[in-house]
Amino acid sequence: MRLAVIGGSGLGRLEALEITERLRPDTPYGDPSAPLVLGRLAGRELVFLARHGEGHTLPPHRINYRANIAALRECGVTHVIAVAAVGGITPAMAPGILVVPDQIIDYTYGREHTFFEGGESGVTHVDFTHPYSDVLRRCLLEAGAAAGVDIVDGGCYGCTQGPRLETAAEIARMERDGCDLVGMTGMPEAALAREAGLAYACLAVVVNWAAGKAEGIVSMAEIEANLALGMEKVKRVLLGFTVSLATPGSARRTPDGPDSGPR
Repeated sequence: MRLAVIGGSGLGRLEALEITERLRPDTPYGDPSAPLVLGRLAGRELVFLARHGEGHTLPPHRINYRANIAALRECGVTHVIAVAAVGGITPAMAPGILVVPDQIIDYTYGREHTFFEGGESGVTHVDFTHPYSDVLRRCLLEAGAAAGVDIVDGGCYGCTQGPRLETAAEIARMERDGCDLVGMTGMPEAALAREAGLAYACLAVVVNWAAGKAEGIVSMAEIEANLALGMEKVKRVLLGFTVSLATPGSARRTPDGPDSGPR
């Protein structure tokens, strides 16, 4: 396997990564958000990509998701951990906790959301019943337990267009739809990873209660404080994950290939 971490808001780089190379592969879809940073974390090769660009300059609706996933695939990546900052909708999803979601609902529009555009190559459909790799999800949960970080197992991520935050009525509708979390970058990233044949899982940090779930308006100061604390937990989980992969005798825990559905 070759592992990649896509860093979201609050995770523009991994300080513990021993950088060996920076690449910006050419893709048929344009440039990725930032150069791919290659290196070693806890003795394990890893590729890091800042989803929002260097210096966090790209809003969610302007990210070139196709170029990002294509660049990772061209670099030989097989497994992706996508880190994301999200809002909590249901009571279990309180600010400050980490979640490994198992489902997603797409509310975005106007984004380039597929590699399969038809034409001479024909029409291709991929199974997306279970949008996240179950094996990779379990590995993240085990890494959290080993690192002493509590992670909620499962939840439905509702992906909105952004960059504005949602109204209370929109969040109420999403809760009726079954969403536990709300974010802005989960799609089409997850679907493109499936189309590209990459095993993909999300490690989400809840940074605020969604609109209407707490008194007053959503506080950016609260978001930033929870984001800083949450990303420290994320780094511990990622370090634990790579340590487990690099440890002799851990091969049985290694997610060595896509585990469900056509890729």
